[in-house]
Amino acid sequence: MAAELNEKAQILEQAGIQRAITRIAHEIAERNDGTEGLVLVGLRSRGVDLARRIARELKLIAETDVPVGALDVTLYRDDLDKVGPQPVVRTTEIPFSINEKRVVLVDDVLYTGRTIRAALDSLIDLGRPRLIQLAVLIDRGHRELPIRADYVGKNVPTSRQEQIQVLLTEEDGEDKVVIVKG
Repeated sequence: MAAELNEKAQILEQAGIQRAITRIAHEIAERNDGTEGLVLVGLRSRGVDLARRIARELKLIAETDVPVGALDVTLYRDDLDKVGPQPVVRTTEIPFSINEKRVVLVDDVLYTGRTIRAALDSLIDLGRPRLIQLAVLIDRGHRELPIRADYVGKNVPTSRQEQIQVLLTEEDGEDKVVIVKG
């Protein structure tokens, strides 16, 4: 897989990803005074896997289950015309109300902020959360919108010519984060 990616550098390995997830879960529990009224909504696809991992850590911390949903923002993107003539639309699966809940959006990489803007639009169409927070595994900078993460696994300064690729066992068969030459 690494040869196919044109890998420039590995940023995190499996243990580093787990440490970041554990830290994010502790920060979420602390900032929200526990997990009551808390839900996690992962952005398809790796954000969902990360949200499930964070929920498992929160269960260890608070001894309660935190609901996890999956959000597809494809149709809310402002660059839909650049995605191609037939963008792949996956399902949004949020089997609980988000009304008056503390929603933590979870994504793998925060870059320009445009995907998160699309996620906020999509969430607001589904209900009225009490508050929305953002957790990301990697923040690579280069924001084009005034969006910031509340919880960050690792800040990784990159050039615009580089890409960050998050590989997770659930999707890719291994856990690692790499910088890829653009």
